[in-house]
Formats: sequence, structure tokens, C-alpha cells
Amino acid sequence: MTIPRGLSAEEQAAWARLAQSVTPLAGRKVPGVAAESEPKRHVSPKPSPKPVMKPAPKLVVAKRPAAATPPPPKRAFTSQLDGHWNRRIKSGDISPDYTLDLHGHTLDSAYTRIIAGLDQARAMGARVVLVVAGRERPVDPADRQHKRGAIRAKLLDWLAASHHSEAIAAVRRAHIRHGGDGALYLVMKRPR
Repeated sequence: MTIPRGLSAEEQAAWARLAQSVTPLAGRKVPGVAAESEPKRHVSPKPSPKPVMKPAPKLVVAKRPAAATPPPPKRAFTSQLDGHWNRRIKSGDISPDYTLDLHGHTLDSAYTRIIAGLDQARAMGARVVLVVAGRERPVDPADRQHKRGAIRAKLLDWLAASHHSEAIAAVRRAHIRHGGDGALYLVMKRPR
């Protein structure tokens, strides 16, 4: 705690001039300046006591009730197809029930098209959906809106985050007859 030093003679005169120039509010008086008859002695302040460190308050952590089961993580489409499906895909002996061609679309319109197209394919009971999205190319993550290969780079993320993710049994590269590296087969689960 510091002790106020008081006003010097110059400061008192300046304050008096300022106080005379002010019109007081209704019901108030102009504060007067107390004339100091004798100068105040400079008193050195007492050293402040060292602060006492208080112990930090104890934090009480409320225990949450255990959740029944955490939500399942989004699928990465790693499920294995049986040998019958794998042989048919490798030999090209498979015909898509529904085809989605995303060439010429922007990222926004391609997303809308893939979700709406899968809605339609599922309504039709399609088992194999061919998605033509172009070849996968290295794309700078900061510029995925305009570079070639942007739709293909985002496609699996869109599928995993969509409401269709649980209906997709597997995602496989298409046979050369259906586009090869530029297309994917989405093998859908049987409707229940």
C-alpha cells in the first residue's frame, strides 16, 4: 500500500484554477482546495508484508455416468467381399446396376449428385453402383476446389460421412472395361 504524497504548490494552484472554471451540478458545491499550512514530511512507506500463498482450491471432478456404448467410428470401407465377388470384379464379369458420372461437376455439385444418386440407386435396389470420378491425382489440400482429381480425392470421405456409409459393403477399383483407375464400384449391402 502506498501513502499518497499530496499535491505540490504548483498542482494545488492548477487544481484551484480548474475548480473555479467548472459550474457545479445542481445541489453541489465547488470543492475547495485545502491550503496546507506546513509542508508534509516525506514518510517512507512501510515495507509491505510478503504475500501469503494460499493453497489452490481442490478441484472436484464430477463423474459422468458410463455411456452404454460409444458411437461406432465412421467406416473406411475395408470389409472383405467373398471370393465370388472378388473374382467377378477382377475378371470384369460384373455389370453395374446404376452409374454415376461425375465428370464436369464442381465439388459442390458432385457431392450433391453422389448423395442424390445413391438415394436413387438404393431405392431401385441396386447392388453395384459404378461411380466415374476420374483418376486419382496428387492434389494440394489447400487447393482442392480447382485442381484435377479433386472430386476423386474427396469421394471416399464423402461416402464415409454420408448416411449411405452403413449401406456400402465395399468400394473397389473398377475393371478396365468400366473405367479402371478412373472409376469405382460401390458394392451395396442387400436391403433388409
